[in-house]
Amino acid sequence: MQKPPPQSVDFALKQTSPNIGAGAVTGDKLSCTYDLVEQMQYLYVRVVKAKDLPGKDVTGSCDPYVEVKLGNYKGVTKHFEKKSNPEWNQVFGFSKERIQASILEVFVKDKDVVVDDLIGRVVFDVNEIPKRVPPDSPLAPQWYRLEDRKGNKAKGELMLAVWMGTQADEAFPDAWHSDAASVGPDGVTNIRSKVYLSPKLWYVRVNVIEAQDLVPSDKGRFPEVFVKAVLGNQALRTRISPSKTINPMWNEDLMFVVAEPFEEPLFLSVEDRVGSNKDETLGKCVIPLQVVQRRLDHKPVNSRWHNLEKHVIVDGEKKEMKFASRIHLRICLEGGYHVLDESTHCSSDLRPTAKQLWRPNIGILELGILSAHGLMPMKTKDGRGTTDAYCVAKYGQKWIRTRTIVDNFMPRWNEQYTWEVFDPCTVITIGVFDNGHIHGGAGGGKDARIGKVRIRLSTLEADRVYTHSYPLLVLHSSGVKKTGEVQLAVRFTCSTLINMLHMYSHPLLPKMHYIHPLSVIQLDSLRHQAVQMVSVRLSRAEPPLRKEVVEYMLDVDSHMWSMRRSKANFFRIMGVLSGLIAVGKWFDQICNWRNPITTILIHILFIILVLYPELILPTVFLYLFLIGIWNYRWRPLHPPHMDTRVSHADAAHPDELDEEFDTFPTSRPSDIVRMRYDRLRSIGGRVQTVIGDLATQGERLQSLLSWRDPRATTLFVTFCLIAAIVLYVTPFQVVALLIGLYALRHPRFRHKLPSVPLNFFRRLPARSDSML
Repeated sequence: MQKPPPQSVDFALKQTSPNIGAGAVTGDKLSCTYDLVEQMQYLYVRVVKAKDLPGKDVTGSCDPYVEVKLGNYKGVTKHFEKKSNPEWNQVFGFSKERIQASILEVFVKDKDVVVDDLIGRVVFDVNEIPKRVPPDSPLAPQWYRLEDRKGNKAKGELMLAVWMGTQADEAFPDAWHSDAASVGPDGVTNIRSKVYLSPKLWYVRVNVIEAQDLVPSDKGRFPEVFVKAVLGNQALRTRISPSKTINPMWNEDLMFVVAEPFEEPLFLSVEDRVGSNKDETLGKCVIPLQVVQRRLDHKPVNSRWHNLEKHVIVDGEKKEMKFASRIHLRICLEGGYHVLDESTHCSSDLRPTAKQLWRPNIGILELGILSAHGLMPMKTKDGRGTTDAYCVAKYGQKWIRTRTIVDNFMPRWNEQYTWEVFDPCTVITIGVFDNGHIHGGAGGGKDARIGKVRIRLSTLEADRVYTHSYPLLVLHSSGVKKTGEVQLAVRFTCSTLINMLHMYSHPLLPKMHYIHPLSVIQLDSLRHQAVQMVSVRLSRAEPPLRKEVVEYMLDVDSHMWSMRRSKANFFRIMGVLSGLIAVGKWFDQICNWRNPITTILIHILFIILVLYPELILPTVFLYLFLIGIWNYRWRPLHPPHMDTRVSHADAAHPDELDEEFDTFPTSRPSDIVRMRYDRLRSIGGRVQTVIGDLATQGERLQSLLSWRDPRATTLFVTFCLIAAIVLYVTPFQVVALLIGLYALRHPRFRHKLPSVPLNFFRRLPARSDSML
């Protein structure tokens, strides 16, 4: 079996030593609360408001705005029309490492058609600006008298606060940054850092029990009635009732996903299948979800009868007519389930929906997003390649987005975030994206994916800071490509070790998943709906977390067919079975006396275990303990990362990758689709043969006692009777010793032909000869 190629060094994880405060002994307050990132000094200017501004145009009014200038960097507020007492309350941040000027100038100008008029200015010496470090209270803004260019007093005053701070400052997320100087005022909102929360998702269970007194239009036929339920863009229907009467019964569950706040009601309609493609509505009802009972456990909720309404046409007008038909329903919001919006293999949250069922947290996860380097150009601007990179991290219901560093292949974010941890067997996902909505506002293209990193918390040692540079790998139809590296600092702090270890004894999902399990098909459909709801809700935020970003973070296409993934999973299975295969080969060498000394020692050990069977289990567990202690020397010292070797990404055939990135339904030419279909048929044929062989072996076992082959069953039944008598009169230890010695016998006493029991088994009949 061909093994996947070794991992390229370029795609490997690299340990780094950034200049962060974690572990350092320093008097700076920042190192205590913001210690997983490098300090970045900023000059902050908060422009609050102005008063008594003089009129500059013919009408005697002014259209004021503020321009903050530091050397070559210039930030501008929005302007107000005809207002002498404007309020801006806007913050500007200038990176200290880029400051070359010694003077900070704040201009108040009047917007004009030709040339903007200067109303006045305030000047600061950069060396005299005070320093502030949280948790110090914010610097109080002050009124400053405006001056003209010559330094003389001008009419009007401006309220400002100016200070030196770091990225730990409260003003940092909302500040306009000097490294985004090319972004206009309209695009500033698209580059800010932001914390988002996923909407609270519930499963809605609609148990359709029965209906009564339906009135079909054609009373001369048996009605074929089903119930159709619509919630938002989700539509489900029951099967056609087996009791074809005007009082049909179903007792069928329909499951939906809904997000708080509940904006749309549940629409139910009872319909009669009157033709091949024609359904007649017999009645409708609307149920607002706000009044639906919430269930925390498996106890059934109360059922209710709901009146059905029907629209009738009277004199050309549509009127609602209430009549005696009604439907019996049991509806509840399921609080005991966890609504899956991620793949279960890399989920970041496993808690039930209802907050009353949450356990206390077991620790804190801290993530420092330091920088990236070696990023590839993701788009073209003014004839040259450029990248406007930002990071998104998702853990639990909390999403974070760093600010966008404009036009930089080596961005430095140095932003730190914290999450509560409720289960150590969860995964945090960090993605890097190119902002495609800076120039041209909300239009433009999509935010391109640069790469993604997943870190499983259970692989981290508690209270240890991991600083690594992770490769950013993206799979294209042309192959796997490294688009750069992202430098992260991660620390998992455990609050109570006992509680964390106790979590390993709990089920992974809430208990409702095991008491009333949902089918795999239901879970796939519900997960798809949940992802759509999360992406729609987050795309409404400001700045929006776009649909393509949310879907990439949540692995929305992980269930799609991929030849590459299938090969990768096959090699994973072979890797798991390789240990058993190695043990089998070792035992074969023992049986064939390849190393006589080892074989003799195994004989002695076997005889001891047979004579003293109480030593068998202690020996097995002691052996496992020693293996574990021995492997401790080679334990992984870094978190896991995206592995091209395990993914089989760098050895995939171009056509397989092209198939993986094909749309659904396909958009490829018919000859390529035909070739892929034939290839899939050949693979399916092999799988079919293997499944058939497994079925044959199982049927041969069944035929031992089924008398399908009378002679074989007679032989087996006779053997069972003799074996029962012999085993009854012979001590078990003697039988085990004889069987073991026979299995370990010397090659001189072996034959190359199969053994008698195997010959007998292979001659037994199976149902394969009955198949068409």
